Amino acid sequence: MTLSPASRIVIRAARRTDVAEIGRLFAILGYPMEEEVLDRRFAAFESAGESALVAEEPEGTSLIGLATLHATPVLHRAGGVGRVTALVVDPSARGRGIGRALMTAAEEWAVARDCVLMEVTSNRRRLDAHQFYERCGYTATSFRFARDLDPRPGAER
Repeated sequence: MTLSPASRIVIRAARRTDVAEIGRLFAILGYPMEEEVLDRRFAAFESAGESALVAEEPEGTSLIGLATLHATPVLHRAGGVGRVTALVVDPSARGRGIGRALMTAAEEWAVARDCVLMEVTSNRRRLDAHQFYERCGYTATSFRFARDLDPRPGAER
């Protein structure tokens, strides 16, 4: 458990019991889904050894932030690559340093897994997020290309 001194926010590992609140945060980010779908995804996510961090008030009943994380071993670097694949802060809690606290905790998480580089993925349309990442010391380094591999119309995304 990490306590962000500037904002008195608790940063901790996400738990399966957080699924409803994680779903609410994903909906804010633009990825709404049914709780049972997220519950299945979270179980698979955990089983694969993936991690997520959440932010909460010390005495709060709801989550106010979420970062999903991934560490990838690579051959072309002296260590792995950490990646933040999703970051969201509840609009009612923005501007209090919660996003920065989550990013700091994510970097600590990556270093503990022998990562030598931290990346963030962010949709091209999220210009405010890009500015936030730049203020956190990140620079745009490359393009990422994607191709949908699920041909089913309306498949759970």
